[in-house]
Parts: sequence; C-alpha cells; structure tokens
Amino acid sequence: MLRTIIRDLKSRSHRVVQDASSMDTDAVSEDGLTQSCWAHMPQELLREVLLRIEASEDTWPQRKSVVACAGVCRSWRHITKEIVKIPQFSSKLTFPISVKQPGPREHLLRCFIKRNRSTQTYYLYLSLTSSLADDGKFLLAARKCRRPTCTDYIISLDADDMSKGSNTHVGKLRSNFLGTKFTIYDAQPPHAGAKIAKSRSTRLVNLKQVSPRVPPVNFPVAHISYELNMLGSRGPRRMHCVMDSVPASAIEPGGIAPTQTELSLKNIDMFPSFSFSRSKSNHVENSVSGPLGDQKDGVLVLKNKAPRWHEQLQCWCLNFHGRVTIASVKNFQLVASPENGPAGPEHDKIILQFGKVGKDVFTMDYRYPISAFQAFAICLSSFDTKIACE
Repeated sequence: MLRTIIRDLKSRSHRVVQDASSMDTDAVSEDGLTQSCWAHMPQELLREVLLRIEASEDTWPQRKSVVACAGVCRSWRHITKEIVKIPQFSSKLTFPISVKQPGPREHLLRCFIKRNRSTQTYYLYLSLTSSLADDGKFLLAARKCRRPTCTDYIISLDADDMSKGSNTHVGKLRSNFLGTKFTIYDAQPPHAGAKIAKSRSTRLVNLKQVSPRVPPVNFPVAHISYELNMLGSRGPRRMHCVMDSVPASAIEPGGIAPTQTELSLKNIDMFPSFSFSRSKSNHVENSVSGPLGDQKDGVLVLKNKAPRWHEQLQCWCLNFHGRVTIASVKNFQLVASPENGPAGPEHDKIILQFGKVGKDVFTMDYRYPISAFQAFAICLSSFDTKIACE
C-alpha cells in the first residue's frame, strides 16, 4: 500500500512540492489541496501511513517521497511537519529549512563543496555515502561578487538563481578589502529580537527608492577574522569565529541553540516589528544583533584546533579521520573556545571541519550547534585570497 501511495503522489506533479521547494510556502494551489483524493483520509490512518513512509524512506534520493507527502494537502503537510524531526535529533536534511537548523548533536554530518573556478560559484552537497566522491544531494549554492571595497558571496537554495532578489536567497558572506574579516548575514531573523544591519540599501528602503515588497534585509549572525601573518611563519591560517546568534551554553549538555522553523517570504509584511531608519554611515554595522548582542561573553566563539608538526613529513598535521586527502592552507578544524572559563570535554569536540580532496572538491562536516548555512558561509571565507595571512 505504501508503494502505491508513493507512486500515486509522485505522478501528481501539480500537487507535489518538488525537491527544491519549501514546505512552508504556498507551492500547492488551493484547488489542488481540496481536490486531492488523499485529502480526506482519516487522521489516525494518515499518521500511521506517514510514519511508515518517514521510517522507510530515510536516505536520499528515496527521501523525496517524504517531501512529496508534504505537498498533498494542508493536513498531510501539518502531520508531516510533526513527524519529521529537525536535524539535531534525526541527523537528516529533508526540507529546505533544514539548512538553517543546527546539525546533529552526536556526530558530524558529512557534506562536500564543489568549486567552479570559471564562474566563481560554489555548490554544497550532502554526502550520500561514505565515499569522498559521490553524486550528493544539492543543498546550497553561492556566487562570488567582487566589489570595489569588499567581496560578497551570495548564498541561495537554487543552483541556477543566485541573485539577491530571488525568493531562494537565504543570506550572504561579506569580506573586507583585505579578505581578513568576514560577516555572515542571514536573510531572515535568526532568533526573536534580531536587528537588521543598517546599510545604504536599508536607507533606500526608507527613502522609497526601492520596492517595499523586496526589502534588502540582512541580519548579522557571525563574524570571522583571520590573524595576520606579518612574519611569514609557516603553518595553517588562524581563524576566530564569533557566532553572534548562538549562545556559548549551546555546546553544553542540554544547551539550546536558536532554531528556525520556517523560511520567510521576501515581503516587508513579514517584518512588521522592524523599522527602516536612516543611518549616518554607508557601512554595515558590526555590532552583534538581538538579545545575545548585549552579552558579548555569552556568544559561542570558535577557533582553530591546534595542529601538530610532523617531523618526518615536515608539515602541520590534523587528524581528519580520512575525510581530507590533500594538504592545503585552506584545511581547518574548528572547536569551541573556552572564553569564559576552563576548557571542558565539550571544547574538544570538532564542530566544523573543512579540507581538500580534489582540485575543486572539498569536504565539509559540521555538527550542533551550527547549521549547514553557517558552516557553508564559514568555509566560503577560506576560499578568499588572504595574502596578509599566509
């Protein structure tokens, strides 16, 4: 029966939320919702069917069936949202919102990044096997945009549309002129009380010079800095990541990190509590946003895991457990920095690791309390040229 239902759902393409669509948007028309032959299934039976589909289709590409179930009608969608657990509990990325939610607590979630040098684009995939080179499940894409005083990486859910005005735009990474400092911006509030970063674009909204239906809102969620290497000493780059939207307590047992539950539409009506006011500066504010910003010591800080010098190989070494095969200055592992006290066992756990496995292929493994979006943005900062840091 389950296979029959799944085949029928997939055949009704106009009633199915496709792989790249969000279950939180009205992708299915009202007529499609009411006319579905499965819409009036008894709730008890429906829940049992969806539980079995969720349990049996636990990996991609079979997991498309779970996404298809969410597109049948509203009742199916609501129950599917209740059944499908967030990544920190299920270790599964099912819907597009999953890339904005913290990864699993118990282990690293394996992903990889492919770089296209000619188009200056980057693509993030979820690894489907233990191999370093499988086809993967597409998650996010980014396009590098050089500007006179900075560099932007525009991040999107769509591999073919990486424009900032697109509905699939989820955020961006911005560097300074030297490529030593970066800010990660989310296109929607990372937590309650988050403030919009003021820039020239927000002033234009106030002056009614751009459409109010597509507000260029940016919420700073992290700051990344690379230490200058003025003496030219050998060794990996030294990174310092301040996760403005993640409390330091999130890495402790029972700690909680902010978790987004829906992808907001790019409409100013979605932000009734935020005001767009004039700013005296054209530059983006570097202050921490939201309730976490008042307590700088209370946010999570990530730092490089210290490598060891291998005398025989004459190089700096980190144990990537087989996930990295090529030495590169871009390779790194990040752990929590004990900013407010002595280091505990939670500070030894690798939260993000990134390394080279091919000419334009890199592995990216992350875990709670950061999301795939945050991890991807941090890794993008490593691609940027940093003459002063090497």
